[in-house]
Amino acid sequence: MKTGVIRSSSVPASRGSGFTTFAALRYRNYRLWFVGQALSLMGTWMQSVAQGWVVYQITGSRFALGAISFASTIPTLFLMLPAGAVADRVSRRNLLIWTQTAMMLCAFILTALTATGVLQVWHVAVLAFALGVANSFDAPARQSLAVEMVEDRRDLMNAIALNSTMFNLGRVVGPAIGGVVLAALGPAWCFGLNGISFLAVIGALLGMRLPPRSASNPREPLVRQIAIGLRYVLSSAPVRTIVLLMAVSTLFGFSYSTLMPAYAVDVLRVGETGLGFLTTSVGIGALVSSLTVASLGHVRRKGRLLLAGSCLFPAALLGFAFSRSFPLSLALLAVAGFGFVLQNTTSNTVVQMLVPDHLRGRVMAVYTLTFFGTMPFGSLLVGSIAQVWGPTAGVAMGAAVTLACALWILLAQPAMLRLTVEPSPTLEKDPRS
Repeated sequence: MKTGVIRSSSVPASRGSGFTTFAALRYRNYRLWFVGQALSLMGTWMQSVAQGWVVYQITGSRFALGAISFASTIPTLFLMLPAGAVADRVSRRNLLIWTQTAMMLCAFILTALTATGVLQVWHVAVLAFALGVANSFDAPARQSLAVEMVEDRRDLMNAIALNSTMFNLGRVVGPAIGGVVLAALGPAWCFGLNGISFLAVIGALLGMRLPPRSASNPREPLVRQIAIGLRYVLSSAPVRTIVLLMAVSTLFGFSYSTLMPAYAVDVLRVGETGLGFLTTSVGIGALVSSLTVASLGHVRRKGRLLLAGSCLFPAALLGFAFSRSFPLSLALLAVAGFGFVLQNTTSNTVVQMLVPDHLRGRVMAVYTLTFFGTMPFGSLLVGSIAQVWGPTAGVAMGAAVTLACALWILLAQPAMLRLTVEPSPTLEKDPRS
Protein backbone atom coordinates (compact mmCIF):
# COMPACT_ATOMS: atom_id res chain seq x y z
CA MET A 1 0.00 0.00 0.00
CA LYS A 2 1.30 3.42 -0.89
CA THR A 3 1.01 6.04 1.78
CA GLY A 4 -0.35 9.40 0.69
CA VAL A 5 1.72 12.45 1.55
CA ILE A 6 0.84 16.10 0.98
CA ARG A 7 3.82 18.25 1.94
CA SER A 8 4.03 21.84 3.00
CA SER A 9 6.96 24.06 2.15
CA SER A 10 6.53 25.98 5.38
CA VAL A 11 4.35 25.91 8.45
CA PRO A 12 4.22 28.99 10.64
CA ALA A 13 6.36 28.27 13.64
CA SER A 14 4.82 31.04 15.72
CA ARG A 15 1.62 29.19 16.37
CA GLY A 16 1.15 28.20 19.99
CA SER A 17 -0.73 25.10 21.00
CA GLY A 18 -3.92 26.99 21.86
CA PHE A 19 -3.86 28.84 18.54
CA THR A 20 -3.29 25.59 16.70
CA THR A 21 -6.31 24.01 18.33
CA PHE A 22 -8.64 26.77 17.10
CA ALA A 23 -6.68 28.01 14.08
CA ALA A 24 -9.65 27.84 11.66
CA LEU A 25 -11.59 30.32 13.80
CA ARG A 26 -9.30 33.04 12.43
CA TYR A 27 -11.52 33.11 9.35
CA ARG A 28 -14.82 35.04 9.43
CA ASN A 29 -16.70 32.54 7.26
CA TYR A 30 -15.67 29.66 9.43
CA ARG A 31 -16.60 31.51 12.64
CA LEU A 32 -20.10 32.11 11.28
CA TRP A 33 -20.38 28.45 10.32
CA PHE A 34 -19.05 27.19 13.64
CA VAL A 35 -21.50 29.21 15.77
CA GLY A 36 -24.55 28.67 13.54
CA GLN A 37 -24.01 24.96 13.01
CA ALA A 38 -23.20 24.36 16.68
CA LEU A 39 -26.54 25.88 17.76
CA SER A 40 -28.41 23.94 15.08
CA LEU A 41 -26.78 20.66 16.07
CA MET A 42 -27.84 21.13 19.69
CA GLY A 43 -31.41 21.27 18.48
CA THR A 44 -30.92 18.21 16.29
CA TRP A 45 -29.70 16.16 19.26
CA MET A 46 -32.62 17.38 21.36
CA GLN A 47 -34.99 16.08 18.70
CA SER A 48 -33.09 12.79 18.44
CA VAL A 49 -33.53 12.10 22.17
CA ALA A 50 -37.22 13.04 22.14
CA GLN A 51 -38.01 11.12 18.95
CA GLY A 52 -36.54 7.85 20.20
CA TRP A 53 -38.36 8.26 23.50
CA VAL A 54 -41.72 8.98 21.81
CA VAL A 55 -41.42 6.01 19.46
CA TYR A 56 -40.54 3.65 22.31
CA GLN A 57 -43.36 4.99 24.49
CA ILE A 58 -45.92 4.53 21.71
CA THR A 59 -44.82 1.08 20.58
CA GLY A 60 -42.74 -0.46 23.38
CA SER A 61 -40.85 -2.16 20.53
CA ARG A 62 -37.09 -2.25 20.20
CA PHE A 63 -37.53 -3.20 16.56
CA ALA A 64 -39.51 0.01 15.98
CA LEU A 65 -36.48 2.02 17.12
CA GLY A 66 -34.42 0.35 14.42
CA ALA A 67 -37.17 0.75 11.83
CA ILE A 68 -37.41 4.53 12.36
CA SER A 69 -33.64 4.84 12.08
CA PHE A 70 -33.84 2.74 8.90
CA ALA A 71 -36.44 5.12 7.43
CA SER A 72 -34.27 8.15 8.15
CA THR A 73 -31.14 6.74 6.54
CA ILE A 74 -32.33 4.53 3.67
CA PRO A 75 -32.59 7.47 1.18
CA THR A 76 -28.83 7.90 1.36
CA LEU A 77 -28.31 4.57 -0.40
CA PHE A 78 -29.90 5.97 -3.54
CA LEU A 79 -29.24 9.71 -3.30
CA MET A 80 -25.85 10.23 -1.64
CA LEU A 81 -23.69 9.54 -4.71
CA PRO A 82 -25.75 11.76 -7.07
CA ALA A 83 -25.81 14.39 -4.33
CA GLY A 84 -22.00 14.34 -4.19
CA ALA A 85 -21.83 15.05 -7.92
CA VAL A 86 -24.36 17.86 -7.49
CA ALA A 87 -22.21 19.35 -4.72
CA ASP A 88 -19.32 19.56 -7.21
CA ARG A 89 -21.54 21.24 -9.84
CA VAL A 90 -23.40 23.94 -7.88
CA SER A 91 -22.84 26.41 -5.07
CA ARG A 92 -22.42 24.32 -1.94
CA ARG A 93 -23.64 27.17 0.23
CA ASN A 94 -26.90 27.53 -1.72
CA LEU A 95 -27.41 23.78 -1.63
CA LEU A 96 -26.99 23.80 2.15
CA ILE A 97 -29.50 26.65 2.56
CA TRP A 98 -32.13 24.56 0.76
CA THR A 99 -31.41 21.38 2.71
CA GLN A 100 -31.37 23.16 6.07
CA THR A 101 -34.69 24.83 5.25
CA ALA A 102 -36.23 21.44 4.41
CA MET A 103 -35.00 19.99 7.71
CA MET A 104 -36.46 22.95 9.59
CA LEU A 105 -39.88 22.36 8.01
CA CYS A 106 -39.77 18.68 9.02
CA ALA A 107 -39.09 19.68 12.63
CA PHE A 108 -41.99 22.14 12.71
CA ILE A 109 -44.39 19.57 11.24
CA LEU A 110 -43.32 17.07 13.90
CA THR A 111 -43.89 19.77 16.52
CA ALA A 112 -47.43 20.45 15.32
CA LEU A 113 -48.39 16.76 15.19
CA THR A 114 -47.05 16.16 18.69
CA ALA A 115 -48.57 19.30 20.23
CA THR A 116 -52.02 18.47 18.85
CA GLY A 117 -51.86 14.89 20.16
CA VAL A 118 -52.33 13.20 16.80
CA LEU A 119 -48.77 11.92 16.34
CA GLN A 120 -48.50 8.30 15.23
CA VAL A 121 -45.49 6.14 14.47
CA TRP A 122 -46.10 6.31 10.72
CA HIS A 123 -45.92 10.11 10.93
CA VAL A 124 -42.48 9.83 12.52
CA ALA A 125 -41.39 7.35 9.84
CA VAL A 126 -42.50 9.57 6.95
CA LEU A 127 -40.83 12.65 8.41
CA ALA A 128 -37.70 10.64 9.17
CA PHE A 129 -37.62 9.55 5.51
CA ALA A 130 -38.02 13.17 4.33
CA LEU A 131 -35.23 14.19 6.68
CA GLY A 132 -33.07 11.45 5.17
CA VAL A 133 -33.65 12.81 1.67
CA ALA A 134 -32.59 16.30 2.75
CA ASN A 135 -29.57 14.95 4.61
CA SER A 136 -28.45 13.01 1.54
CA PHE A 137 -27.82 16.30 -0.25
CA ASP A 138 -26.72 18.15 2.88
CA ALA A 139 -23.93 15.80 3.98
CA PRO A 140 -21.53 15.89 0.99
CA ALA A 141 -21.98 19.66 0.58
CA ARG A 142 -21.38 20.22 4.29
CA GLN A 143 -18.32 17.97 4.34
CA SER A 144 -16.84 19.78 1.34
CA LEU A 145 -17.58 23.36 2.37
CA ALA A 146 -14.71 23.59 4.87
CA VAL A 147 -12.20 24.01 2.05
CA GLU A 148 -14.04 27.17 0.92
CA MET A 149 -14.18 28.69 4.41
CA VAL A 150 -10.45 28.68 5.22
CA GLU A 151 -8.06 30.75 3.14
CA ASP A 152 -4.91 28.86 4.12
CA ARG A 153 -5.08 25.16 3.28
CA ARG A 154 -2.69 24.43 6.13
CA ASP A 155 -5.67 25.13 8.41
CA LEU A 156 -7.97 22.74 6.53
CA MET A 157 -7.09 19.85 8.82
CA ASN A 158 -7.92 22.00 11.83
CA ALA A 159 -11.24 23.06 10.29
CA ILE A 160 -12.22 19.43 9.72
CA ALA A 161 -11.41 18.59 13.33
CA LEU A 162 -13.36 21.61 14.57
CA ASN A 163 -16.32 20.48 12.46
CA SER A 164 -16.27 17.36 14.58
CA THR A 165 -15.90 19.52 17.69
CA MET A 166 -19.07 21.47 16.90
CA PHE A 167 -20.91 18.23 16.19
CA ASN A 168 -19.89 16.81 19.52
CA LEU A 169 -20.51 20.07 21.34
CA GLY A 170 -24.08 19.71 20.15
CA ARG A 171 -24.04 16.09 21.25
CA VAL A 172 -22.92 17.09 24.75
CA VAL A 173 -25.33 19.98 25.30
CA GLY A 174 -28.29 18.93 23.15
CA PRO A 175 -29.16 15.58 24.77
CA ALA A 176 -28.67 16.94 28.28
CA ILE A 177 -31.04 19.84 27.62
CA GLY A 178 -33.29 17.53 25.61
CA GLY A 179 -33.63 15.09 28.48
CA VAL A 180 -34.56 17.88 30.89
CA VAL A 181 -36.98 19.54 28.45
CA LEU A 182 -38.51 16.16 27.58
CA ALA A 183 -39.15 15.37 31.23
CA ALA A 184 -40.39 18.87 32.17
CA LEU A 185 -42.26 20.12 29.09
CA GLY A 186 -42.74 17.16 26.74
CA PRO A 187 -41.42 16.13 23.32
CA ALA A 188 -43.20 18.87 21.34
CA TRP A 189 -40.91 21.48 22.91
CA CYS A 190 -37.82 19.49 21.87
CA PHE A 191 -39.05 19.32 18.28
CA GLY A 192 -40.00 23.00 18.20
CA LEU A 193 -36.70 24.20 19.61
CA ASN A 194 -34.91 22.13 17.00
CA GLY A 195 -36.89 23.83 14.25
CA ILE A 196 -35.96 27.25 15.58
CA SER A 197 -32.28 26.27 15.84
CA PHE A 198 -32.05 25.85 12.06
CA LEU A 199 -32.42 29.61 11.69
CA ALA A 200 -28.92 30.00 13.19
CA VAL A 201 -27.13 27.97 10.52
CA ILE A 202 -29.25 29.40 7.68
CA GLY A 203 -28.37 32.91 8.86
CA ALA A 204 -24.69 31.96 9.04
CA LEU A 205 -24.71 30.62 5.49
CA LEU A 206 -26.40 33.77 4.18
CA GLY A 207 -23.81 35.95 5.93
CA MET A 208 -20.75 34.26 4.40
CA ARG A 209 -18.54 35.89 1.76
CA LEU A 210 -17.08 32.95 -0.12
CA PRO A 211 -14.46 33.06 -2.92
CA PRO A 212 -15.40 31.84 -6.41
CA ARG A 213 -14.95 28.12 -6.92
CA SER A 214 -14.23 26.13 -10.07
CA ALA A 215 -17.17 23.74 -10.37
CA SER A 216 -17.18 20.54 -12.38
CA ASN A 217 -18.57 20.57 -15.91
CA PRO A 218 -22.39 20.81 -15.57
CA ARG A 219 -22.82 19.40 -19.08
CA GLU A 220 -20.98 16.19 -18.29
CA PRO A 221 -23.42 13.34 -17.57
CA LEU A 222 -24.08 12.89 -13.88
CA VAL A 223 -23.48 9.13 -14.10
CA ARG A 224 -20.03 9.69 -15.59
CA GLN A 225 -19.09 12.15 -12.85
CA ILE A 226 -20.20 9.66 -10.21
CA ALA A 227 -18.11 6.95 -11.88
CA ILE A 228 -15.01 9.17 -11.82
CA GLY A 229 -15.41 9.67 -8.07
CA LEU A 230 -15.86 5.94 -7.48
CA ARG A 231 -12.77 5.11 -9.56
CA TYR A 232 -10.69 7.47 -7.45
CA VAL A 233 -11.83 5.81 -4.22
CA LEU A 234 -11.09 2.32 -5.56
CA SER A 235 -7.68 3.30 -6.95
CA SER A 236 -6.43 4.96 -3.75
CA ALA A 237 -5.35 2.27 -1.26
CA PRO A 238 -5.54 4.48 1.86
CA VAL A 239 -8.96 5.87 0.94
CA ARG A 240 -10.26 2.41 0.04
CA THR A 241 -9.14 0.96 3.38
CA ILE A 242 -10.60 3.86 5.34
CA VAL A 243 -13.96 3.49 3.58
CA LEU A 244 -14.03 -0.22 4.45
CA LEU A 245 -13.11 0.45 8.07
CA MET A 246 -15.77 3.14 8.50
CA ALA A 247 -18.42 0.97 6.84
CA VAL A 248 -17.83 -1.90 9.28
CA SER A 249 -17.67 0.45 12.29
CA THR A 250 -20.99 2.01 11.37
CA LEU A 251 -22.80 -1.15 10.33
CA PHE A 252 -21.86 -3.22 13.37
CA GLY A 253 -20.57 -0.78 15.97
CA PHE A 254 -22.27 2.60 15.85
CA SER A 255 -25.74 1.06 15.63
CA TYR A 256 -25.61 0.66 19.41
CA SER A 257 -27.10 4.18 19.56
CA THR A 258 -30.38 2.80 18.22
CA LEU A 259 -30.83 0.80 21.43
CA MET A 260 -30.09 3.62 23.87
CA PRO A 261 -33.77 4.15 24.85
CA ALA A 262 -34.14 0.41 25.52
CA TYR A 263 -30.95 0.43 27.62
CA ALA A 264 -32.18 3.42 29.63
CA VAL A 265 -35.56 1.81 30.32
CA ASP A 266 -34.98 -1.95 30.49
CA VAL A 267 -31.31 -2.45 31.42
CA LEU A 268 -30.12 0.49 33.50
CA ARG A 269 -33.62 1.72 34.51
CA VAL A 270 -32.69 5.42 34.54
CA GLY A 271 -35.62 6.92 32.61
CA GLU A 272 -35.67 9.78 30.12
CA THR A 273 -33.26 11.98 32.08
CA GLY A 274 -30.79 9.10 32.29
CA LEU A 275 -31.16 8.60 28.53
CA GLY A 276 -30.11 12.20 28.02
CA PHE A 277 -27.04 11.74 30.22
CA LEU A 278 -26.06 8.49 28.50
CA THR A 279 -26.11 10.25 25.13
CA THR A 280 -24.32 13.24 26.62
CA SER A 281 -21.57 11.00 28.00
CA VAL A 282 -20.80 9.79 24.49
CA GLY A 283 -20.66 13.40 23.41
CA ILE A 284 -18.25 14.40 26.17
CA GLY A 285 -15.75 11.75 25.11
CA ALA A 286 -16.29 12.71 21.47
CA LEU A 287 -15.78 16.41 22.20
CA VAL A 288 -12.51 15.76 24.03
CA SER A 289 -11.40 13.57 21.14
CA SER A 290 -12.16 16.14 18.46
CA LEU A 291 -10.26 18.83 20.36
CA THR A 292 -7.37 16.39 20.75
CA VAL A 293 -7.25 15.79 17.00
CA ALA A 294 -7.45 19.54 16.35
CA SER A 295 -4.42 20.03 18.58
CA LEU A 296 -2.51 17.25 16.79
CA GLY A 297 -2.77 18.75 13.32
CA HIS A 298 1.04 18.75 13.05
CA VAL A 299 1.31 14.99 13.67
CA ARG A 300 2.30 13.36 10.41
CA ARG A 301 1.48 9.71 11.08
CA LYS A 302 -2.29 9.91 11.06
CA GLY A 303 -2.55 6.17 10.47
CA ARG A 304 -1.58 5.46 14.07
CA LEU A 305 -4.29 7.77 15.39
CA LEU A 306 -6.82 6.20 13.03
CA LEU A 307 -6.13 2.62 14.10
CA ALA A 308 -5.91 3.56 17.79
CA GLY A 309 -9.42 4.99 17.64
CA SER A 310 -10.65 2.04 15.58
CA CYS A 311 -9.64 -0.37 18.36
CA LEU A 312 -10.57 1.79 21.34
CA PHE A 313 -14.16 2.42 20.20
CA PRO A 314 -15.37 -1.21 19.96
CA ALA A 315 -13.39 -2.31 23.03
CA ALA A 316 -15.14 0.27 25.22
CA LEU A 317 -18.48 -0.54 23.59
CA LEU A 318 -18.01 -4.21 24.41
CA GLY A 319 -17.55 -3.30 28.06
CA PHE A 320 -20.67 -1.11 27.99
CA ALA A 321 -22.74 -4.00 26.63
CA PHE A 322 -22.22 -5.98 29.83
CA SER A 323 -22.27 -3.09 32.29
CA ARG A 324 -25.17 -2.83 34.73
CA SER A 325 -23.79 0.15 36.64
CA PHE A 326 -24.98 3.58 35.52
CA PRO A 327 -21.73 5.41 36.43
CA LEU A 328 -19.60 2.71 34.77
CA SER A 329 -21.83 2.84 31.69
CA LEU A 330 -21.36 6.60 31.49
CA ALA A 331 -17.58 6.22 31.68
CA LEU A 332 -17.46 3.47 29.06
CA LEU A 333 -19.65 5.45 26.68
CA ALA A 334 -17.34 8.44 27.09
CA VAL A 335 -14.37 6.24 26.11
CA ALA A 336 -16.36 4.82 23.19
CA GLY A 337 -17.19 8.35 22.04
CA PHE A 338 -13.52 9.32 22.29
CA GLY A 339 -12.43 6.32 20.24
CA PHE A 340 -15.09 6.68 17.54
CA VAL A 341 -14.37 10.36 16.95
CA LEU A 342 -10.63 9.73 16.97
CA GLN A 343 -11.25 7.19 14.22
CA ASN A 344 -13.82 9.23 12.31
CA THR A 345 -12.14 12.65 12.51
CA THR A 346 -8.74 11.28 11.57
CA SER A 347 -10.14 9.30 8.64
CA ASN A 348 -12.11 12.34 7.44
CA THR A 349 -8.97 14.46 7.66
CA VAL A 350 -6.87 11.97 5.72
CA VAL A 351 -9.45 11.62 2.95
CA GLN A 352 -9.97 15.39 2.66
CA MET A 353 -6.23 16.06 2.48
CA LEU A 354 -5.68 13.40 -0.17
CA VAL A 355 -8.61 14.12 -2.49
CA PRO A 356 -8.29 16.72 -5.30
CA ASP A 357 -10.60 19.72 -4.99
CA HIS A 358 -12.58 18.96 -8.12
CA LEU A 359 -13.49 15.49 -6.75
CA ARG A 360 -14.13 16.56 -3.16
CA GLY A 361 -17.94 16.42 -3.24
CA ARG A 362 -18.05 13.03 -4.94
CA VAL A 363 -15.38 11.39 -2.79
CA MET A 364 -16.88 12.80 0.40
CA ALA A 365 -20.25 11.46 -0.77
CA VAL A 366 -18.74 7.96 -0.95
CA TYR A 367 -17.11 8.45 2.45
CA THR A 368 -20.34 9.74 3.99
CA LEU A 369 -22.28 6.91 2.38
CA THR A 370 -20.23 4.44 4.40
CA PHE A 371 -21.67 6.10 7.50
CA PHE A 372 -25.26 6.91 6.60
CA GLY A 373 -25.70 4.22 3.95
CA THR A 374 -24.79 1.31 6.20
CA MET A 375 -26.62 2.72 9.21
CA PRO A 376 -30.15 1.62 8.19
CA PHE A 377 -29.05 -1.99 7.87
CA GLY A 378 -27.13 -1.79 11.10
CA SER A 379 -30.18 -0.34 12.83
CA LEU A 380 -32.43 -3.13 11.57
CA LEU A 381 -29.81 -5.75 12.43
CA VAL A 382 -29.22 -4.56 16.00
CA GLY A 383 -32.96 -4.00 16.54
CA SER A 384 -33.74 -7.54 15.38
CA ILE A 385 -31.01 -9.09 17.54
CA ALA A 386 -32.16 -7.08 20.56
CA GLN A 387 -35.78 -8.10 20.02
CA VAL A 388 -34.83 -11.79 20.15
CA TRP A 389 -31.86 -11.94 22.56
CA GLY A 390 -31.99 -8.58 24.33
CA PRO A 391 -30.08 -5.27 24.08
CA THR A 392 -26.85 -6.72 25.52
CA ALA A 393 -26.54 -9.22 22.68
CA GLY A 394 -27.28 -6.55 20.07
CA VAL A 395 -24.52 -4.24 21.27
CA ALA A 396 -21.97 -6.94 22.14
CA MET A 397 -22.16 -8.75 18.79
CA GLY A 398 -21.70 -5.54 16.82
CA ALA A 399 -18.78 -4.41 18.98
CA ALA A 400 -17.03 -7.76 18.59
CA VAL A 401 -17.25 -7.68 14.77
CA THR A 402 -16.01 -4.06 14.69
CA LEU A 403 -13.04 -4.86 16.91
CA ALA A 404 -12.15 -7.90 14.81
CA CYS A 405 -12.10 -5.78 11.63
CA ALA A 406 -9.83 -3.16 13.21
CA LEU A 407 -7.40 -5.81 14.45
CA TRP A 408 -7.38 -7.48 11.03
CA ILE A 409 -6.40 -4.21 9.31
CA LEU A 410 -3.77 -3.60 11.97
CA LEU A 411 -2.19 -7.01 11.37
CA ALA A 412 -2.81 -7.52 7.65
CA GLN A 413 -2.12 -3.97 6.44
CA PRO A 414 0.72 -2.55 8.54
CA ALA A 415 1.24 0.17 5.91
CA MET A 416 -1.78 1.94 7.42
CA LEU A 417 0.33 2.59 10.53
CA ARG A 418 2.81 4.48 8.35
CA LEU A 419 0.11 6.53 6.61
CA THR A 420 1.41 10.09 6.51
CA VAL A 421 -0.41 13.32 5.69
CA GLU A 422 1.19 16.75 5.88
CA PRO A 423 -0.68 20.06 5.53
CA SER A 424 -0.11 22.14 2.42
CA PRO A 425 -1.13 25.73 1.66
CA THR A 426 -2.51 24.65 -1.72
CA LEU A 427 -3.88 21.47 -3.24
CA GLU A 428 -3.69 20.61 -6.90
CA LYS A 429 -6.70 20.96 -9.14
CA ASP A 430 -7.20 18.69 -12.08
CA PRO A 431 -7.44 20.78 -15.25
CA ARG A 432 -9.76 18.14 -16.72
CA SER A 433 -12.45 19.05 -14.14
